[in-house]
Amino acid sequence: MAKNAIVSEEMVKKFATEKDSPYTRWVRNEGLDIISALYVPNLHTVELKPWPRREGHGVFINHEASRTTNDCYVCEIAAGKKLAPQRQLFEDMIFILDGRGSTAVWNDAGQRITFEWKAGAMFAIPLNTWHQHFNGSGREPARFVAVTNAPPIINLYEDIDFVFNTRYDFKNRFAGEPDYFSNKNEQKGFLLETNFVADAVNLPLFSAKERGAGGGHTRFNLAKGSMNCHMSQFPVGTYKKAHAHGPGAHVITLSGQGYTLMWPENEEPRRYDWHIGTMIVPPSGWFHQHFNTGTTPSRYLAFKYEGVALRNSQGVPKAWISKRLGGDQIDYADESPLVRSLFAESLAKHGLKPRMDEAYQAELAELPPKTN
Repeated sequence: MAKNAIVSEEMVKKFATEKDSPYTRWVRNEGLDIISALYVPNLHTVELKPWPRREGHGVFINHEASRTTNDCYVCEIAAGKKLAPQRQLFEDMIFILDGRGSTAVWNDAGQRITFEWKAGAMFAIPLNTWHQHFNGSGREPARFVAVTNAPPIINLYEDIDFVFNTRYDFKNRFAGEPDYFSNKNEQKGFLLETNFVADAVNLPLFSAKERGAGGGHTRFNLAKGSMNCHMSQFPVGTYKKAHAHGPGAHVITLSGQGYTLMWPENEEPRRYDWHIGTMIVPPSGWFHQHFNTGTTPSRYLAFKYEGVALRNSQGVPKAWISKRLGGDQIDYADESPLVRSLFAESLAKHGLKPRMDEAYQAELAELPPKTN
């Protein structure tokens, strides 16, 4: 059994100043909290505080395991209001949780475009462009969740004025193209290069048998950014293969209900139940496995730092490769018996049964041999 590596308070004090950083000091100066959690039950209802500089309300969600790679925040725009304009030298990927509205984007060259969005939309802000979000309803607030690479940028420069007030147009990222935020679909394998997805909840996905159980999968590159995201869906009565990867993947449930098992290697799995709006952030190196226990397909969106995808020499993420081949994905044939029994018990509570036999058999036909 792995240990938690807990040390004495005396030793903790010797490293206390290193736990703080320019990034965490910036969040404090913004007047906001950081929820240091790997599980947030509901992003739609998570408590927010006034965010004076942005003229909205917000909270940061970022546990220590990913705080040096990327972060997450939830922001709300009051009915009939707008956020203050902002530009920044870090990337910003956004998913609309509630409401409807619009966003204006412009650069120093004076090129400006505006696009509309509603709940379920996904987009990214081009690097260092001015942008402003508007609530299109006079009666209901609008709320979104965003993942950025602010921590390494703020920690690198340690100059907030430079990060938020540098005049420079990255023309390769945005040059005022009128159709920049149109709903384009440029597919390259699993990858979809686009800057705007109008309805992520119902977007058709590509088949991904490598993840098991007949699931669908699409990867995105938004606004030509260095961060990326992916979306996965799996049918009723099924579950995904367990896998592990690096830090900073923020997994948001878009549809369905179920649970996730997460565990450090050689420890017992820990269960986290989810439904629409739940977010799970697997710590670096932890195995995690998603289970659909509802009556509809389950879909999730994972915003992440590219470094999370540890790859082999061929460029394939190790989280997609069997542990039998040196990867970080556990084949169904090698999972703990507890996985299947717990899944069957969870489904039975809803009057359902597992639909995994076909997936088990399909895997056996291509299962690599064990090396030991």
